[in-house]
Amino acid sequence: MGADPLADTANRPTIVMFDLDGTLVHHVNPRVLQMLEFLDDCSHRGGRLVARFRLARRNLMAEKPAPKLLVHRAIHRVRRKSVDQMLLPCETMRTVLERLRAEGVSMGVVSNGLGRGYGHDVLEAFDLKQYFNAAVFREDVHRGKPWPDSILACLKGMGRELRRSDVIWYIGDQRKDIGAAQAASQSIGHTIRPFALGARAAIGAVEARLHPSQIMWSALDFERAVGAAFDTGIEHSLIDPLPAPLL
Repeated sequence: MGADPLADTANRPTIVMFDLDGTLVHHVNPRVLQMLEFLDDCSHRGGRLVARFRLARRNLMAEKPAPKLLVHRAIHRVRRKSVDQMLLPCETMRTVLERLRAEGVSMGVVSNGLGRGYGHDVLEAFDLKQYFNAAVFREDVHRGKPWPDSILACLKGMGRELRRSDVIWYIGDQRKDIGAAQAASQSIGHTIRPFALGARAAIGAVEARLHPSQIMWSALDFERAVGAAFDTGIEHSLIDPLPAPLL
């Protein structure tokens, strides 16, 4: 288990990246989100099975072809409701976004969902676009989470060079979010601290032996963690993790 990333003010974040579905916005019907995540996981596993057969071909090509994303496009093709009918913004996370912007923190969105026809519409519909320096969706990279590609692309799109002194946080609600953050850390040789939001991501956090303070059971917990990172004179005990809810 690593050291507590919230133990002192030297760990105040300078870059924070967010997952979209289940983190910044919630589905009116939670089963829809579960289905989407299941299909996305199936797509990832299928991609891994065929990757070895495409490796030789990719190495011979000067440019990689754009991903086809057949599953993702099929999902959005059958979507009949507008995003504001399907989703609700997390107002606690909006408060977090306001605080981070006031503190001069650079922010980005990293999602395995499609941007065109969904993700960009979500950011516009709920007035979230204003907070972010970069937004990376599934069609913007060749491999989605748990691969590190989308997180790395988000960092590159921040509009400034990554500094050695940067403290980078990433929060998501799925196990793949934890894995992607750790893989991105290894890729760039710079620590990206993942924060798990909810039970599914908490499983990944436990598997990764993250510090308990990196497990958030609700958006309110993350709001408290962000506040404690910037507010002086607050005892660290105030951001100790809450016990897991009874499932």
